[in-house]
Amino acid sequence: MNNEFINPGMVPQRILRSGDKMPGIGMGTFGSDRFSAEEIAATVKGAAETGYRLFDCASVYGNENMIGEVFGEIIQSGIKREELFITSKVWNDMHGKGDVLLSCAKTLKDLRLDYMDLYFVHWPFRNFHPKGAAPDYHNSDARPFSIEKYMETWYQMERLQKAGYVKNIGVSNMTIPKLKELMKYCTIMPAAHEMELHPCFQQQELFAFCVDKGILPIGYCPIGSPNRPERDKTAEDYSDTEEPVIVEIAKAHNVHPALICLKWAVQRGQTPIPFSVDRKKYVSNLRCVVEDPLAEEEMKKIEGVDKNCRLIKGQVFLWDGAKDWTELWDEA
Repeated sequence: MNNEFINPGMVPQRILRSGDKMPGIGMGTFGSDRFSAEEIAATVKGAAETGYRLFDCASVYGNENMIGEVFGEIIQSGIKREELFITSKVWNDMHGKGDVLLSCAKTLKDLRLDYMDLYFVHWPFRNFHPKGAAPDYHNSDARPFSIEKYMETWYQMERLQKAGYVKNIGVSNMTIPKLKELMKYCTIMPAAHEMELHPCFQQQELFAFCVDKGILPIGYCPIGSPNRPERDKTAEDYSDTEEPVIVEIAKAHNVHPALICLKWAVQRGQTPIPFSVDRKKYVSNLRCVVEDPLAEEEMKKIEGVDKNCRLIKGQVFLWDGAKDWTELWDEA
């Protein structure tokens, strides 16, 4: 077990606008389409034992109550609560007045916490889809983005931060136009933006915008999410771990291409949140960011890999009359 442990003090740290520190790599907990809540909770426990301190949760994943039991065990084992950085997200069906507060209260109870370190608005829409929705699922109640509706939700998020239930608040799956609208009206700026980020989808303009505004980018699908739900797979998608440049750099470092994606993410300045139930893999994921960094020229080569290939298109959230998924991202 000792040779699996990575000292959390060696992991790069990010400083949020509040001054709070957050590890530069974490463990995601989305896998409910493939693994049971018990399996994911066991993975969280194993990850904490090996040195992970950032855990990214969400109410919609349906596993927070099981993960909460594990958090209790982790803290009892001697890891202090303040050493952990725990995030969660309010789901689309709990936006609006009062519901955000209820959602947060349930998450805190399920996770057995007094506070969360960071709480996100999961999607900027109230549009709902059932678990395991088909690619062509359509909800006739779905509506396009509304800044008025979003601010109802955001002001509740601000209340949570002011009350101390959450230390920081963040956004997820936003675009520059939507962020600009939010910034016109918010009284507390988002601390972080959780968004899709990997070598074939670098979102360079949005990434730079967030960094410029002091919003920390957190990247999901950091290795291109080969195990993402079938509804999110299309024939045009690129595979990051099969990109020749990534493969070539991986050979030079004698590691799997997935680890090059993670090294690149951390060195670029975003915080990747990979997920795996395979202990060997998640230990490697953490270890790779504390040793054998990429050279500047390798970072530059990876910059050229960008294909603008969005994998999580979100088409299940589309409303009546929408052209296609590009409207969700203000591209249509």
